[in-house]
Amino acid sequence: MLEWFAAAIGPFHAVFGFIGLAAFWVPIFSKKGARRHVAFGKIFLYCAYVVLGSAGISVIYHLVRLSLADRGPAMDPTFSFMLFLGYLALVTLINVRHAIGVLRTKDVPDSLATPLNILMGRLAIAASIGLIAFTVIVRPSVWILLLALSPIGLGIGFGIGKYLSGNRPSQKQWLYEHLGGMIGTGIAFHTAFAVFGSTQLFDYRFEGLLYVIPWIAPAMIGIPATVIWSRYYQRKFGELATAA
Repeated sequence: MLEWFAAAIGPFHAVFGFIGLAAFWVPIFSKKGARRHVAFGKIFLYCAYVVLGSAGISVIYHLVRLSLADRGPAMDPTFSFMLFLGYLALVTLINVRHAIGVLRTKDVPDSLATPLNILMGRLAIAASIGLIAFTVIVRPSVWILLLALSPIGLGIGFGIGKYLSGNRPSQKQWLYEHLGGMIGTGIAFHTAFAVFGSTQLFDYRFEGLLYVIPWIAPAMIGIPATVIWSRYYQRKFGELATAA
């Protein structure tokens, strides 16, 4: 029964991943706050929850299965990779929760500082530190990849903590947080497509150290785009000097 469930969740995960990938671009090019922007933003959000939830369930299933078969990180590199995927799903979920939370509480930002949201920020930091420690101690075959992406949780966690503590240098900080969080989630979608989806569609593989390219390429594009877009709005609102 569990094996059938694990096999079925893969196509389910992929379908919502492709829908979310397509829906992501509509709000990007739509007028912000317009009906189309909001509608497709919600589609992307719901797809993100489904994709991240199904990824988490799949990771837990495989980790339990490998543990019961005595195939831990020292015996099977799949264990380390699954742990890594679980980490990415967790920090991405925390990230998108925050991106939506700042939007819903933009008029009363202090109301977002609930115990649960504070815990989520700290959990992202703890997950990042845990993955770094795991990588240094176990040194799995994919250690370069794990070390390259493990700081993501630190950035997300400290960013959330800063916002929730009231350290908001701009009245429009909620906008920049929302923008960065949603683009960050989009980066995760595009990374998954580059690593798993595109290789299946176009049948190509990166060998050696080049295997990290599809893992980091979306971030290398998305992060500068986030900075540029944020600065555009800072100029628009006359806040660029303050932000600098």
